[in-house]
Amino acid sequence: MKAAILIQRWYRRYIARLEMRRRYTWSIFQSIEYAGEQEQLQLSSFFSFMLDNFTQLNGSGPGDPMNEEGGGARYELIEVCDSYCGPHLSFPLSVSHTNALLSAFKEQQTLHARYVLQLLHETKKFLKQMPNIIHLSTSYSKEITICGDLHGRLDDLLLIFYKNGLPSPENPYVFNGDFVDRGKKSVEIIVILFAFLLLYPDHMHLNRGNHEDHIMNLRYGFTKEVMQKYKNHGRDILKLLQDVFSLLPVATVIDSKVLIVHGGISDMTDLHFLDSIERHKVKSALRLPRRSLDCVVMARGGGQVKGQLGSSRHHPGLSPSMLSPAHLSQVPCLHSFVPTETLPAAPGEEEEWKQIVDLLWSDPKVQNGCTPNTFRGGGCYFGPDVTHSLLQRHGLSLLIRSHQCKQEGYEVCHDGKVITIFSASNYYEEGSNRGAYVKLGPDLTPRFFQYQVSHCTRKLTLHQRVSVAEGSALKALQEKLFAHRSELMNTFQKYDRNNTGWISPSEWAQAVESVLRLDLPWRTLRPRLARLTQDGNVEYLSCFENIYAGQPLPQVTPNLAETLYRYRTDLEIIFNIIDKDHSGLISIEEFRHTWKLFSSHLRVAVEDSAVDDLARSIDFNKDGSIDFNEFLEAFRVVHRLDTKDQQQE
Repeated sequence: MKAAILIQRWYRRYIARLEMRRRYTWSIFQSIEYAGEQEQLQLSSFFSFMLDNFTQLNGSGPGDPMNEEGGGARYELIEVCDSYCGPHLSFPLSVSHTNALLSAFKEQQTLHARYVLQLLHETKKFLKQMPNIIHLSTSYSKEITICGDLHGRLDDLLLIFYKNGLPSPENPYVFNGDFVDRGKKSVEIIVILFAFLLLYPDHMHLNRGNHEDHIMNLRYGFTKEVMQKYKNHGRDILKLLQDVFSLLPVATVIDSKVLIVHGGISDMTDLHFLDSIERHKVKSALRLPRRSLDCVVMARGGGQVKGQLGSSRHHPGLSPSMLSPAHLSQVPCLHSFVPTETLPAAPGEEEEWKQIVDLLWSDPKVQNGCTPNTFRGGGCYFGPDVTHSLLQRHGLSLLIRSHQCKQEGYEVCHDGKVITIFSASNYYEEGSNRGAYVKLGPDLTPRFFQYQVSHCTRKLTLHQRVSVAEGSALKALQEKLFAHRSELMNTFQKYDRNNTGWISPSEWAQAVESVLRLDLPWRTLRPRLARLTQDGNVEYLSCFENIYAGQPLPQVTPNLAETLYRYRTDLEIIFNIIDKDHSGLISIEEFRHTWKLFSSHLRVAVEDSAVDDLARSIDFNKDGSIDFNEFLEAFRVVHRLDTKDQQQE
């Protein structure tokens, strides 16, 4: 008996330790994800400025035929060659077409650009007729299935269809946004969803998510995926997708009782107002309305702007100095800049934009009230009282939303009044989370179904699954430490006045949080990130021992290389904007222009000669231009443990 009790105690402690590791692993993944979104929002005005000016220079300005009504008909000029062996589409679509698409994508085939453009053109025509808020009824079917974020995971979509059946009049679906980005099969997912939308317009419904946004797509992979799969027609596809995404409905209501939105609500959300807006005007939730941009430029003195990504909140991304005439005059190739004072500001446009941002970006919280969503940088945190108020005001009983990855694929909060549903399994790492969908019948009682796409997870023990996810999370965290090394060292040395090389664990935790602001349990994580001295203090230099730069770069100016490491994702976005032919190559002159624009936003003063030296050092094959793969290789970080593993193999 004693032995059994001892084994039971040991097992409970073992499971408790695994659960602690699983929880902090999850916290790391989520904090880094939200920090990335916050950075994206903080740079939103800068990217808007880039798009407004460089897209005109690149030939996709107001005179582009794709901007004109019927411009999508360009697909008629594209010839489908005899060697193409993928699926063929003709409109109106039939069940045989959707079956052919599913079969082709399972076989890793790519749909011809002509058919992609034609499908998007037909989808755009259809969506123009749709209201902002879709109203459905369970009286016409036994149940309605609601799916959350897919994020380019085709295997998850196929598994949902395998378990739950294909969309049909007897099996209607609502897909609640974030179809694209992060995963590698975003093109295939939107093709399948749009095809079923056209095939069953009364039984297939799509809400817009915060990633149905061309600026988000620049950062999180969808733009790159389209250009890689459709080198000749990718730009036309992306341009048409801007219109299609902006025309997606923003909400769905079932039986006048259940509200479905991608992100959430705020204390300012008004469904009657949302039903009347012109949603297509909001091409990107990250782009400020012209009226707000006017206020920034006209402020001249760098004053703060009121109004931001969501209702009653401060916009963190605006940098008046970046938009000032002084900076603009220093930047080459910006002669096409149109002063924003001359641009029209439609009445009510800003309020429409705020309301849509709240629907796409907000998250629930435990406490009452509505506060800025500072962790993501946009939308708000809404409490149970905000949920209760909106549901009561509109005669609703339940809010279903997505937008947040949940370990079990779903979560219920706010006294059962809010459901979060997330359909991309293994979102952060193999085995990190389940996916789920929810079904509602006439009684509107939710039934949850969980699943997990697995190629190798089932072969792993619980300990192995936790270890794999933990290792991946810690690598991402170490890269964050590496990218902020200078700031961290300055902060560590403020505590270490005698230059001993060590500080107390509490000082170390405070220093790291003050720089990274990830709200993580740093004292719990410390054993995995830094060593202790014999007397229990932290050797803070040991934070950086297991990671180093993939390619040594000349230190042309203090901390320049580190700054580039930190902002390499943002620089990739600018590269994509400036790379006129999407060849993946930019000249050293273009590289200088890129850095000059970005450094004006970061307020990092760098001489042209220093940037030229850096550009030449990145040009590894010395052909006079920078291949973007060269750029990524230059700013890749290497983990020493990975190197040891490779040497042992």
